[in-house]
Amino acid sequence: MGREYPEHPRPSCHALVVQDGRVLLIRRAAEPLRGYWGLPGGAVELGETVVEALRREVLEETGLEVEPERYLGYRDAISRDEEGRVRFHYVILFYSARPVGGEIHAGDDAAQVDWVPLDSLSGLQLTDSVHECLRWAGIEESPQ
Repeated sequence: MGREYPEHPRPSCHALVVQDGRVLLIRRAAEPLRGYWGLPGGAVELGETVVEALRREVLEETGLEVEPERYLGYRDAISRDEEGRVRFHYVILFYSARPVGGEIHAGDDAAQVDWVPLDSLSGLQLTDSVHECLRWAGIEESPQ
């Protein structure tokens, strides 16, 4: 099943990795949301558990090995083209995770990877899920 114009939604998973007041972010190299900063992760492959996919995707995109800690929540990510057809449809599961090994470097679908200080997020073009996951994890206050 292709990523664009799929017949069914694709399951996906992403990790919120926070350490020493910084969050691990990737700058997306591909659509959807190319150029945006977001949480590392990606599609679950056939025969792979969500946790296995999370570990693999974070390693492929960032060079870091992570251990999932807890489920945070989910989002539907649906993008339509000019004619209203579904171009992308992901059901994304979000987990908090901690780094357990590896060396940070951009790979796979990441144009860039970095540990970004939590107080520097406002200057970046972020996917909506970054702030939402920080709130789910109790790290960021809900907007008033």
